[in-house]
Amino acid sequence: MELISRKIKNLSDSQTMAMNQKSRDLQSQGVDIINLSVGEPDFPTPPHVKEAAKKAIDDNFSFYSPVDGYQDLKQAISKKFLNENRLDYSTKNIIVSNGAKHSLANALMVLVDDGDEVIVPAPYWVSYVELVKLAGGVNIIIDTAIENDFKVTPGQIEAAITPKTRVLLLCSPSNPTGTVYTREELAEFAAILARHPNVFVISDEIYEHITFAGKHQSIASFSEIRERVVVINGVSKAYAMTGWRVGYMAAEEWIVKACSKLQGQFTSGASSISQKAAVAALNGDNSYTDKMRDAFLRRRDLVIELAGRFRGMKISKPAGAFYLFPDISSYCGLGIDGKIIKDDNDFCLFLLEHAHVAAVPGDAFGAPNHIRISFATSDERLTEAFERMDQALKKLR
Repeated sequence: MELISRKIKNLSDSQTMAMNQKSRDLQSQGVDIINLSVGEPDFPTPPHVKEAAKKAIDDNFSFYSPVDGYQDLKQAISKKFLNENRLDYSTKNIIVSNGAKHSLANALMVLVDDGDEVIVPAPYWVSYVELVKLAGGVNIIIDTAIENDFKVTPGQIEAAITPKTRVLLLCSPSNPTGTVYTREELAEFAAILARHPNVFVISDEIYEHITFAGKHQSIASFSEIRERVVVINGVSKAYAMTGWRVGYMAAEEWIVKACSKLQGQFTSGASSISQKAAVAALNGDNSYTDKMRDAFLRRRDLVIELAGRFRGMKISKPAGAFYLFPDISSYCGLGIDGKIIKDDNDFCLFLLEHAHVAAVPGDAFGAPNHIRISFATSDERLTEAFERMDQALKKLR
């Protein structure tokens, strides 16, 4: 007999992980799948970071780490915030966790009570709405449009705020759309939030270093709401360290203490070796990160050109991250061999079967009839993937 709790039954499986697994299953059967579903850099971790990890092993950093993170790592994070973002966070305002997703989960669990409302602009990262559910919160989804580069407007935020609103979840650069908010746009959000002192902002800035136009802007830089902003970041995307599992949060000290209390019961501290590697990543220069960003920019332009050849596919030019999020609704109703594409899920299954290309249905991100395509792979594989897609789509009638 299965007696699974309601909170887990109510959770949805991660469709990004599911599609990635389907791709791996087919690959294990000898099928040449080009996997454009995965959200991680295809670059190896920088050599100096790997060397720091090796040294940490030799230096016997093999014991439990502090729940909130090693002091030298928190100092490196504090320095990063000051130098790169002009944000003055002391080490007391910082906690290190097992990835940015863990930091996000901590923040929601600490700030959200049963029935509290969390405003989530869509398209959103797949885990946002599920983590809100786990925290007992109620998702208030704001829909955006491709014609506006998937940007939520100040008016939409203002209209969504109620006496029950506790958190606004913001992600810039965005997964899955690549949307990047300007300082002027964030200033309008801050002005609204300043009038609602019970509303906090959780700002997911994990793609901070992968921006293609101008410097990344943080909503935490606005003094009128600074004490109510929780900044989520990590080393996964900027330093190609997804598997090392190191994320961090910066917030008011009382929030950090509460997160440390929670983390102490759930996981304790992050991996000792990974933390030492993260110190090297943050204290080093960003030349390796800059090379990755330049490669992603080149690939962004490549996939924009290639996708532009597809009949009826609407695209928005991403200003950051490494995703394309096209509208594929013009293909709904078409079919092949008696199979009709009804929605984005069918479309992705069609691509997997007929093009051997894996993408993620937009429904997983709160945006039906879109798909997410990751361009975090080589130019050659991207060109091949889009050629396969082109040949497959021409068969639809």
